[in-house]
Amino acid sequence: YTAKNGKKYILNLMDTPGHVDFSYEVSRSLAACEASLLVVDTTQGVEAQTLANAYQAINNNHEILPVLNKIDLPSSEPQKVKDQIEDIIGIDVQNAVLISAKTGLGIDDLFEKIVKNLPYPLGAKDKPLKCMLVDSWYDSYLGVVVLVRVIDGELKKNKKICFMATGATHIVDRVGIFSPKPIEIESLGPGEIGFINSGIKSVADCKIGDTITE
Repeated sequence: YTAKNGKKYILNLMDTPGHVDFSYEVSRSLAACEASLLVVDTTQGVEAQTLANAYQAINNNHEILPVLNKIDLPSSEPQKVKDQIEDIIGIDVQNAVLISAKTGLGIDDLFEKIVKNLPYPLGAKDKPLKCMLVDSWYDSYLGVVVLVRVIDGELKKNKKICFMATGATHIVDRVGIFSPKPIEIESLGPGEIGFINSGIKSVADCKIGDTITE
């Protein structure tokens, strides 16, 4: 994203399920990110899952930016929803962004607020490799796909990596990002979230929250 200040930013967005039954999936995504966008439907207001997810983000020390969606609809009540967010969740709505995901209204303003107000990753490329294992799943073509968040260092093809929890070592065959379809790239650096394939045969070998090093 090219901001109004002329600088280019890479935004790594992780979509999480809104439903309260997916709190474990939400917690994994929150652990991999610096900040949260709390998207609230202005036709429905604050719901039970909004509350549960907001508190998870607060417990992760996340900076939270409230985003009020569907303001293009006649039944939209943004002021009422702003009051609800302040009264029920206790989050300041001064910076809240009013958007319509359908028409694209307010999206530019949202991106500006993200790059101006939300914290950025603090890792360094020249430090030893340190990644967090966020998720893994089995793909019938690729084998086990591992979703990682790089904290320090650089993750490249042909690099030998070690999974700290199991002690297993593997060679990275493929590095990529989801944008939203999988795209193979050269490397992942600090703050970036992407996937790797490294000939892992079973998802059981990938412990969620594990640290991956060289």
